[in-house]
Amino acid sequence: MDTDAVDASRPPQAGAAFLLAQLGAHAAELFAQRIVRLDLTPAQAGLLRLLAQTPGRSQRELADVLGMPPSRFVPFADDLERRGLLERRKNPGDRRLHALFLTEDGAELLSRLRVEAAAHEKQMCAALAPSEHQELTGLLRRLAQQQGLSPGIHPGYRSMRTSSTSTAGRPAPDQSTA
Repeated sequence: MDTDAVDASRPPQAGAAFLLAQLGAHAAELFAQRIVRLDLTPAQAGLLRLLAQTPGRSQRELADVLGMPPSRFVPFADDLERRGLLERRKNPGDRRLHALFLTEDGAELLSRLRVEAAAHEKQMCAALAPSEHQELTGLLRRLAQQQGLSPGIHPGYRSMRTSSTSTAGRPAPDQSTA
């Protein structure tokens, strides 16, 4: 009997790549729904997290880290600045550049975001024992590294739209590790 033959009477089994895509899309949607009450998109959440980790970076540096053209990054940051969540300051090393920092309001919102991100992680991994959760996280990190992905940076920033008014309902990268 040929074990490689496809049995047309049974539905095909999903492979790991499909399951990762399926769960990734589902996780991104749930995370976006969870943080809409904070009036944030996942992309904005990711930028707040990045600014908290590495404050004082220039707009150009941040755009490069995120894989975004600077022309798309500027209106993206403008929206968060208008909301009082980040501020631009002249870079002391190069007065032509602006360094970005979280404001007090931005830091407070990031604290609330971290609570939501932890709840999201718990919800997504509820079926796993703590050791399984840890093992899965390690395996996924290894796959992300093998694929050349930057740790903590969603590849969706590269194709992000520049709309800067309403945050609700806009597709954006998942940054659920806020």
